[in-house]
Amino acid sequence: MLKHSTSLEPRKGLRIITPMGAPAANSSGAALEAIQLSKRYGRKPVLEGITFAVQPGEVYALAGPNGSGKTTLIRLLTGLAFPTSGVVRMLGQDLYNGGYAIRRVLGAVVEAPAAFYPHLTGRQNLEMVAFLTGMSRPEARIREVLARLELLAVADQPVRTYSLGQRQRLGLASAILHEPQVLILDEPTSGLDPQGIGRVHEILAELAWKGVAVLLSTHHLREVSAYADRVGILGGGRLLEEVRLGARGETYRLRVDDPARAAAFLKTVPGVQNVSLRDVSVVFEGSPNLALAALVRENFQVRFLEPDYFDLYEYYRERVKHASG
Repeated sequence: MLKHSTSLEPRKGLRIITPMGAPAANSSGAALEAIQLSKRYGRKPVLEGITFAVQPGEVYALAGPNGSGKTTLIRLLTGLAFPTSGVVRMLGQDLYNGGYAIRRVLGAVVEAPAAFYPHLTGRQNLEMVAFLTGMSRPEARIREVLARLELLAVADQPVRTYSLGQRQRLGLASAILHEPQVLILDEPTSGLDPQGIGRVHEILAELAWKGVAVLLSTHHLREVSAYADRVGILGGGRLLEEVRLGARGETYRLRVDDPARAAAFLKTVPGVQNVSLRDVSVVFEGSPNLALAALVRENFQVRFLEPDYFDLYEYYRERVKHASG
């Protein structure tokens, strides 16, 4: 059974984990780890105390407003910049001291669109990447990724003639060419049309299903929530919190005459869990039938009860707004 769905319907439920200041979760076996990463330029802090881990087969999305430190963090995670303090581990090895051997497991596009030799064709640029990553007989693999990214028709044209979307897709092709175990992408869908965005998300979900650890920065939160496992929300150079997607069971929302009192009562009802207030609605997990019957017995006036669909984008907007307020 596939672990990740390529459907772009919103996932249900969320659970907030690792609030800032809490100890890092056990990351044994992680493909990628950031441990207390901080970066300063002169006296200006850009990132402070970033800690998280990405497991094999997991998709981890980074979200944050412009200036929150996403690109700087990705540069640290790929070894293109050095932290002021902290460590990055890839497959358990220190990225900054592991040399070329550990970086061979990494595929990345940083500050997209990726840079290519403009006078060479797309195919020739991929041949150069294959040589630099030590691939032997890469012809079949090059054709495979060109086809997967719908670039065969322009594969033998100079890259200087490519559109922004074509260069963006060629960047992803170069990152996955050598079949890395860790894939790090900075805004991989920037400049793509809706069909191209869907294709990229489909490819990333498929790679995760095959065991690749995928980390990407993105503004397309509704689309990425269909297959991401966790989303890290950055703000002011800090990891504000992580959102684990699809971690809960069915979630429901109801409107009732006295929501605060109803929420307090539902917390005592067996079979109803994780009760909370959201504006004037009561949100809970568990059996909707048990919840409704219990409320009616206590003479609450229930106006409606329906499944609750978690909107990651709206949650992100609220979280960033409150963090900057």
